[in-house]
Amino acid sequence: MAITAKQVKELRDMTGVGMMDAKKALVETDGDMDKAVDFLREKGLASAGKKADRIAAEGMTATHVDGNTAALIEVNAETDFVTRNDQFKALVATVAKAIAEGKPADLEAALALTVDGQTVNDLIINAINTIGEKISLRRFELFTKTDADSFGTYIHTDGSIGVLTLVEGTTDEVVAKDVAMHAAAMNPKYVSRDEVSEEDYAHEEKIQTEIALNEGKPANIVEKMIKGRMNKYLAEISLTEQAFVKNPDQTVGEYAASKGGKVVKFTRFLVGEGMEKRQENFAEEVAAQMNNN
Repeated sequence: MAITAKQVKELRDMTGVGMMDAKKALVETDGDMDKAVDFLREKGLASAGKKADRIAAEGMTATHVDGNTAALIEVNAETDFVTRNDQFKALVATVAKAIAEGKPADLEAALALTVDGQTVNDLIINAINTIGEKISLRRFELFTKTDADSFGTYIHTDGSIGVLTLVEGTTDEVVAKDVAMHAAAMNPKYVSRDEVSEEDYAHEEKIQTEIALNEGKPANIVEKMIKGRMNKYLAEISLTEQAFVKNPDQTVGEYAASKGGKVVKFTRFLVGEGMEKRQENFAEEVAAQMNNN
């Protein structure tokens, strides 16, 4: 298939490789972006590419705690301009509160929740009619705890990242918030290595094996190398094994334990994760408007 300049740029932005290397990877993988990232990693030309690096839909995250229930939500809009709109911000806060208090089972139930006589869906429709952009409740997560546990919440300044954590064994919310801020910054995939899926493990093991073989290492040495590299990989993607950002001399798990707690759950939302960005060309848009006049 023909490889476009846009694809090459996207792969370069994701991996930091040169233009020719990016183009070659795309040609070798028939334009499959994820396979191209793996191809470059196997050749030792790129670090791990994250699918999240390709996301771009606009919107905001928000949290709300209601007693022993906490909610993390994501509401999307078409442009970042809308996310700075006070009405949009108020809508997001209202929806987060409604979900924490209503504890819906799914998105359909969340949209049916009522706030002052109107459903959440009605509130969103009203905002669409006023603001003039498509707005949607994309996803939410609900956590519950006991009186002996604590929630940690963190929303990045612009609302683009939201994290909710649950730490058992301590009511110190500072600890849980510290863990939430760490997760926002370091983007772990799992709480601990015990949760890593066999698919993820096998995928990374294959890449690390190819890297070692491409480095010219003997097969008997490769096996030993892979064990060490996979151990490092598991530590890097596991929240409790990552070096704590506020004190790299201890892991996140050790930090929580030093305060009498144990990190048992977290959710991290990055706005637009996994969604394609609407492509805009201002010059073409103006030209189209002129031609229509």
